Amino acid sequence: MQRFGKILRVKEGKFEEYKRQHQAVWPEVLEVLRIYHLSNYSIYHKDGLLFTYYEYTGEDYQADMNKMAQEPANKKWSEFMRTLQEPLPTRKAGEWWANMEEIFHLDREQP
Repeated sequence: MQRFGKILRVKEGKFEEYKRQHQAVWPEVLEVLRIYHLSNYSIYHKDGLLFTYYEYTGEDYQADMNKMAQEPANKKWSEFMRTLQEPLPTRKAGEWWANMEEIFHLDREQP
């Protein structure tokens, strides 16, 4: 299992819409997340920043993410969500949500 933490901004004035949409995520989008081995998926908000955490249990993360990006329901959902989101200027090329570095995890052996 791999853990992922990612961050971006919600566009100014768009938080309530973003929150409302996530109170009723489309069932077909939820199914796509499960098909491509994502679980324990959470999104948090503070001061205009959105932080997401999820776990990946598949064998090939990049291949699954590429396939998931082509799923019609996921494409439509993602396109709409992008109208409410603003990526960080410091993100790496190809990222929308900026990947975060895991610094500490209680269940991980520390160096």
